Parts: sequence; C-alpha cells; structure tokens
Amino acid sequence: MKRIYLVGIGMGNIETITDQGRKAVEKSQVLIGAERMIQAFPDYQGEVCYAIAPARILEYLSSHQDWDTAAVIFSGDTGFYSGAKKLNEAIETRKGNCSGSVIADAMIADTESLAEADFWNECRVEFIPGISSLQYFCAKLKLPWEDVKIVSLHGREANLLGAIFNHNKVFFLTGGDYPVRRICEILTDHSLGEVKVSVGERLSYPNEKIERGTARELSAKDFDPLSVMIVENQKLIHRETETHGLSDDLFVRGAVPMTKSEIRSISLSKLELRKTDVIYDIGAGTGSVAVEMALTAREGAVFAVECNEEAIGLIKTNAEQMGAWNLRVIPGMAPEALTSLPPPDRAFIGGSKGNLAAILEVLIQKNPKIRVVINAITLETVSEALNQLSRLGFEGVDIVQIFAAHGKAAGNSHLMMGQNPVFIISGEMRETNLPND
Repeated sequence: MKRIYLVGIGMGNIETITDQGRKAVEKSQVLIGAERMIQAFPDYQGEVCYAIAPARILEYLSSHQDWDTAAVIFSGDTGFYSGAKKLNEAIETRKGNCSGSVIADAMIADTESLAEADFWNECRVEFIPGISSLQYFCAKLKLPWEDVKIVSLHGREANLLGAIFNHNKVFFLTGGDYPVRRICEILTDHSLGEVKVSVGERLSYPNEKIERGTARELSAKDFDPLSVMIVENQKLIHRETETHGLSDDLFVRGAVPMTKSEIRSISLSKLELRKTDVIYDIGAGTGSVAVEMALTAREGAVFAVECNEEAIGLIKTNAEQMGAWNLRVIPGMAPEALTSLPPPDRAFIGGSKGNLAAILEVLIQKNPKIRVVINAITLETVSEALNQLSRLGFEGVDIVQIFAAHGKAAGNSHLMMGQNPVFIISGEMRETNLPND
C-alpha cells in the first residue's frame, strides 16, 4: 500500500510546522510542493518535485511509481482554504475513473489501464493539519477565535459590511481587489471608521509586523500583500425577530407608494432568500422590500433599481435608518440600469414601467437559474406576467391573490379597512429551458 501525506506546514517560518508534519516529511521518499516551501527543508534527502497544480502532482506520482510514501506540502492548515482539498478530490476522481467497473464498461481493459487502476486504488491519503494564519494571528493577539467570522478575499467578492455589521469579530484573508487599505477605506466610508482593526504582515517571518488602530487610521497606510486582518465591531445590527413583514410604521414613505407589510411578507417568502444571495429590487419605491431583503441576505447584496428622484432619497433614508448596509441604490430604469450589475440569484419586480418582457430576458441572460417574484395590481399586468414567464420557460409558476384589511378604531367600535388586492406571481428558471435565439 502506498501512502500520500497531505501536510499543512503552518506559516512561512518552518518552526511553525507540527512534529507530526515534520516526521511525515522526513519519512517520505518523495516531497512535492511549491519551491518556496520545499526550500524550508534543506536537509531532505529524497526525491523532490516542484509542483502546485493537482494535475501535475498526479502525473508525477503515477509516472514515478517506485515510492511507498510521498508528502505533498501546503502552507497553513490543510483544512483552511488549502489546496489539499482539490488534490484529494482529484485523487478520488482518479480512483473512480480507474475502477474495475468503469474499465469493463469502456471495454478498454488493457494491461496499461489495469496497472493504472491498481496503482491509484493502492494509494491511501492522510491529512496532517498545520497551524493556520487564523490560529497564529489570534494567538499573537491573545484573542479567542471560536466565534470569529471568516471571510476570504483572495480573488473573491464578498459583502464586507454585512459580515462586519453582524459579527463581533471578522477575520479577513486579504488579497486581489481588497487589500487592507481598501477594506479600511470602505469601513470609513460607511460610518465604521472607529472600529478596531488589527493587521498581521508576513506572519512568522523574521520581519513579522502586527499593527493595531482604527479603520480610519489604517486607511491611510499601505501593507504587505501577505497580510491578514481582524476587525472587531461592537456596533452590531441585531434584529429582534427573523420574520418578514416589518411594520409599515418603521419606514419613511413620503408620497411614494410602498409595498405593505403583509404583501411584503408573502413576497419575500416566495423569493426563498438565502443569506449570501445577490438580489435585485426592480421598481423599489420606498425601499421597504429592498431593506428587508438586505436584512435577510446579510452576507449578500441587494441592488434597488429606481428612477423616481423622491423614491431614491427615501430608499437611502430607510436603508440607513434600518441598518441595511449591503443595499445599494441604482438610479435609472430597468432593463438598462441592470447592465453593469453582478448576476442576481433572486429578483423582485414591483414595477416594470411596461418593460417586463425585456427585464425578464435580461435577468435570465445574467443567471439562467434565477428565481423571480412579481407583484401586480391590474389584471393586464397579471396576464402579461404569466404569458412572459411561460414564453421564457419558467417552471413552478405560482400565483396568489392577497387581500389584507387592518382594524381601525371608529368611536367605541373597530372597522376593517381594506387594502388593494395584490397578485404575487413567482417562478424559477432552469438552464435547460432557455429560449432559443
């Protein structure tokens, strides 16, 4: 039996490798990894392969089969944003592709194929954990990390504000478009300039540096690309309940129409929101729906599209008042205003200005698996919505009519005051149903 060790070697300084990890490397006949990491083992006597990509590692292992133990080394911990995951998946896939049943089905059971199958099925993978940047940095700060929210920004987009407003401690793996300075600038621009920020540069190296300050103070400084940071925020946005349908009285509405609490509650339920969703509110009005979507999708983003100047001001006021920091107002009219926005997971259409067909077409171009909810008052809009959803191939189309009435005191009695009935139409697109051009 051959054994492949996937070893987390800790931080850049080899002194942070565990004794178990060191022993696994020493007893392995082959050592694979990035050149920078392998150089940390100058006394290693076995074969060496400089490789990072899973395909290259697998090719080397299968073409040099005169080994019993091999070690592939990774920085940090093998379970914390590590390449060990993809390598292990690639090995398991290779085992599946080389199984006896697959070979028999393909009718290619020649000697070479059988030898390949025997080789991979003989390999056993073992993960050896290391010290992650999160563990190391929190230890340096004397900070418990069991309640830390983790956000990776290496080539990723993330809702920074949503994470910070909803967690006391947020750990950032910085990089790409989000270096430390940029993150601190974003915080400062959104009334979070006084939150406490700790930055770790080149952790474990001889020139390691840890700096603390407010986001405002650190937004004027540049930091090493090999940096991590922790933001500590005591101004959390706490919701007393997780239900939809906040009281209408909580919103500033002016003379702009607003989706009422009961209609809002059912519409949001039909959207089936998830906390990381990107959502459009098209024809956002006062922003009551957009605000509630933003409070639900705390780690996502909401784009409120509106062309009325008064309504735009109300959306901004309501978003700030309710702490919906992941809500962005997009002035303009759909579908043109949607062009530069990221692909949505969900879309709520409260008003289309006669452009419903074009709006739906743009939505499915951006996301062929989008879920949509449409509110309609007139029968003509209902008819058009159903026709367009059918034409475009939406599935599970559902329509309900909601009529709500509120009690109002009239002397010693109470009367029920009815609201306009509203149709709530929902449906979900499937990629296989996309209409032909």
